[in-house]
Parts: sequence; C-alpha cells; structure tokens
Amino acid sequence: MDDLKAVLAQLPDSPGVYKFFNGESVIIYVGKAKSLKKRVSSYFNKQSSYNRKTEKLVSEIRNIEFTLAESEFDALLLENNFIKQYQPRYNILLKDDKSFPFLCILNERFPRVISTRKFDPENGEYFGPYTSVVSMNHVLDLIRQLYTIRTCSLDLSAENIEKKKFKTCLEFHLGNCLGPCENRQSEEAYNREISLARLILKGNLKAVVDSFKSEMQLASDALLFEKAEAVKNKLILLDRFQTSSLVVNKKLTDIDVITITSSDTNYYLNFMLVNEGAIVFSQNIQIQKKLDETEADVLTSVYYNLRTQHNSRNPFVFSNEPLTVLENNLEAVVPKIGDKKKLVTLSLKNALSLKILKEMESSKPASNIALEKLQADLRLPTLPMNIECFDNSNLQGTSPVASMVRFTNGKPNKKEYRHFNIKTVEGPDDFASMHEIVTRRYSRLLAESKPLPDLVVVDGGKGQLSSAVEALKKLELYGKLPIVGIAKNLEEIFYPEDSIPLLINKRSLSLKLIQRLRDEAHRFAITFHRLKRSKKSITSELDDIEGLGPGTREKLLKHFKSVSKIKAATDTEITSVVGKHKAELLRAYLSTQGK
Repeated sequence: MDDLKAVLAQLPDSPGVYKFFNGESVIIYVGKAKSLKKRVSSYFNKQSSYNRKTEKLVSEIRNIEFTLAESEFDALLLENNFIKQYQPRYNILLKDDKSFPFLCILNERFPRVISTRKFDPENGEYFGPYTSVVSMNHVLDLIRQLYTIRTCSLDLSAENIEKKKFKTCLEFHLGNCLGPCENRQSEEAYNREISLARLILKGNLKAVVDSFKSEMQLASDALLFEKAEAVKNKLILLDRFQTSSLVVNKKLTDIDVITITSSDTNYYLNFMLVNEGAIVFSQNIQIQKKLDETEADVLTSVYYNLRTQHNSRNPFVFSNEPLTVLENNLEAVVPKIGDKKKLVTLSLKNALSLKILKEMESSKPASNIALEKLQADLRLPTLPMNIECFDNSNLQGTSPVASMVRFTNGKPNKKEYRHFNIKTVEGPDDFASMHEIVTRRYSRLLAESKPLPDLVVVDGGKGQLSSAVEALKKLELYGKLPIVGIAKNLEEIFYPEDSIPLLINKRSLSLKLIQRLRDEAHRFAITFHRLKRSKKSITSELDDIEGLGPGTREKLLKHFKSVSKIKAATDTEITSVVGKHKAELLRAYLSTQGK
C-alpha cells in the first residue's frame, strides 16, 4: 500500500487512461479520467463507499500505470482500445463489432452523408469517430438543415435520370432536397453543397461560423428573435463539435511511435503501437545512463528491442529523433507538421511525464534535507529522525508547568507530546524545573525500555542547558544522548560545557527546524499554563470553604457552570446538588462574603 500511495502522490492532474495490475502483473482494470490524480486517488479514499466488486478490485491492485491523452475525448477512445486489447476481468468487455460510429460521404453520384460503424475506405470519405451517437446525429441533422443533401438511396446515374425513372418525394416538397432525381438540381451545384458540408465535418468551421453570426445578427436586428435563437443553437452545436482524434484516426494506421528525452542520469522513452488507425499499446521505459550514448543511438537500440518484443510488423515508425533504419520494409520518419507531428508530441508528453515522476521520486522531501543539514551543522553521529524539545512556563512563579514536544522525520508527532506539572520546585526556578522534567522524562523511558530520541533541544541558554545536562548525568545518559540549547535573543546554539555558541545561518533549514521545535514547545507549554491558571481562578473561592472537598466543588461547577451562578442559586437548588449539610456550609461561607 505504501508503494501505491507513492504512485498516487505523483499522478498528474491531466486527462488520460489508467491501468491497474494485480500481483501477477496482469491488467485487471482499465479506466479513463479527466484528472488522473483525482480519479485514481478516489479508489483509495476510505470515505468512499463502493460495492463489493469495487472493493475486491482495489484489494487486488499491486501496481498502477497510466497513459496521458490530449483530452477527455481521446481518453475515452484510448480506454476503448485498451479494453478490447487486454480484456481486463473487471471491465465490461467490448466486442470488436461494437465500435464508435463515423459519418461518411459516400463515393456515388449526388453523394449522401450517412452514419455507420463499419469502416471501409472504398465506400467513401470517413469522419470521426464520435463518442456519442446523439452528438453525431446532431451534426448530421445540422448538415441536413444547412444544406439540401438527399437522404434517399436511389441510384441517380445520368442514365436513370435521363430516363425519368424517379419522382420527387416529400423531402423535395418540404424544401429539404432540390430534386436531383428529376434533374432539378445540377450535379455541380449539388457537389458545391457537399464541399461545404465537408468543411464542417473536417472542422474548418470559421467560414460557417462567420456566416451564422451574420445571420443571427440580421435576425436579431429584424426582431426575429426565434430565428436568431435557432441560429444560436446551431453555433452552440458547432462549438461542441469535434471531428479529429489522434487516438482513433483512420489516416494514421499501422505505425510504431517512439520518443525519447533524458536527464543527467537517465533516458526516458515512450513506445506506442498504432494498428488499424487506433492506439492499441503504450509503454513508458526508463534506462540508466552508462556511457555517453546519444539519444539517437539509445532510441534505435531500444526501438528494435521493443519492435521484436511486441512482434510489430508496422511499415512506419515515427520518432522525435532520427532513427537508424535496419529493416528494408521499414520507413523511419521525424514528422514536422500535421497529425503525424501531433502523434509524436503525444508520445513525447508521456515520456516527459515519466521523467517528471521519476525525478519527484528521487528528490528528497524538504524535511529530510533539513535533517541532513542539521546532522552536519551539529555534528551528530546519526540522522536526527526523532527530536525532543523542552520548555518551561510560569507567571511570577504561579502554576509552573513544562512541555515536551517530539518531531519525527522533521514533522510534529503530536501523539508523543507531553505536559508536566512541576512537583518538586517552588517559585520561579526555571533551572530546577528543567532538571525535574528531563529527569522524569528519560527515567520513564528507561524504565519502560522505550527508545531514546536522536537529539534533545532545550529552550533556553546555558543555565537551562546545564540543568538538563545534570539530569542526564544523573541518569547516566550524558554522552549517549546528544543535547543542545537554543537562546532566544540571538538564536544561538549552545553545546554542553562550551561557552562559545554555534551560530547557524539564519536562512539555514537546520536552524529553521530547531526554531519550529522551540516555538511548538513554547506554544504547547503556554496553552497548558493558561488552562491551569484558568481552572485555578475558577475554583479558588470554593477552595477556601472548609468541609467542601474537590469532588463537591467539581460537582457544583459542573452543575452551575460558574461561581457567580452558584452565588445566585437558591438554597433548594444547591441542596439538590450537594445535600443539605454541604449546602449549609456553602451558604454560611457565602453569607460571610456578603452575598
């Protein structure tokens, strides 16, 4: 689980596809996400309520891999491809005959625009795929509303039209068709409308959008608001319309894609397989640098290993660096523009993602850097993973208390914080108080056979530090337990039995860590001291009443909440809480105080 949490912490907030692997390195689930970080993390959120199937899935996850996509649309298509490829046990299995729909301009005289799930380049020009049939039908309806394109399946050959085999149908009378079947519309005029429809399907919408905006403005100026609203809805449909995808693109087929980037110590590569116009495989690879190989040399070597490993017979390979061709039937290309370039860019984006994640893994947390710096500055024998800091608090000698806080791995470990009531010292004696609490703390750890900290910090100068050292000597821990003091004024660090303080750079992470310890210990002590003073001030008047013990006083305060409310209570109310005898003692005392 710790390994999985490390992966979750490094996931990018980008669209893509994630793959869950079990202990046998078998893909058990493929999913898509608008944000990989949020979606994948949600599986491991204890507050999430899942059904038993999802709980079983999560319990089997041992590794996570992901592939970045340009958009949520592409992530959906990529998910579809991977599910068909790997058939994960926890996914709804998709059959090969269930593919995304396309729009097609058929290769025929007076061509129609139809929707289809079958892709056959000989039938016509295809556009798509579409992730939603509803969205596709909106586009098809839009084209038919904009342009007079026939919907019938008649064979409108020149011979059949000349022989007048056909009659115009209802579509002609509704104005949706100009009647090419009766030669009422020329083939040239019809093909001009098909060319305009092709612009929409290709995504070249600027001219169409400008035309719609002009039409909407004219309708609005003429107060034809319903017509303007209808045109506005067409603009909204055009704005939502997408026609191209790198993940499923029939123009890009049977291609290997490999890209490379590097750091000072490693190469990072991404390898993709594009078969029948769809990305069906994606893999990220990290290779440690050994010699001064060029990226092009590494790219060539790794590519042919991967090509053999995955039994690829694709005739093309796209890359971001020149690749040496070693096979006669293979063509290597470094694309410069267009969809081919976009495909290489997508692959490189995945390689760069791997680079960023690995650099994040190798970089140490700031807390670890601070601990290493502290070890060096204080010349400690070991890394101070556990540090304890002591502080005293009193106000003119009243309610003396002390605190001890512990930092683990450079962060507060609040479960190990401790408060101390000073028991053996009377009056404001910080030195004696420090001796007492250090003695009590470490004598208890020794008695319970618990591990000692790696460093002890005392809030105070040479006096407090000397008192703490005497306590350690008494326990025979001096020399075994590193200890330092920090003076408040100049932030000086004092070593035991050394009059010359150590001055650490004010911007140093090690000094900032010691300051955090000191400030946290001081805050913890002050909080406890205020609580104790407050409690004492509340109960002080009742403490003077002979015959009223601590239990009775607590019962009165718990019921009446304050001394003033006790004074305002009736004899009957007080008697009901503490009884007649103690109520009389309380009333007698209050009468002498001039209630």
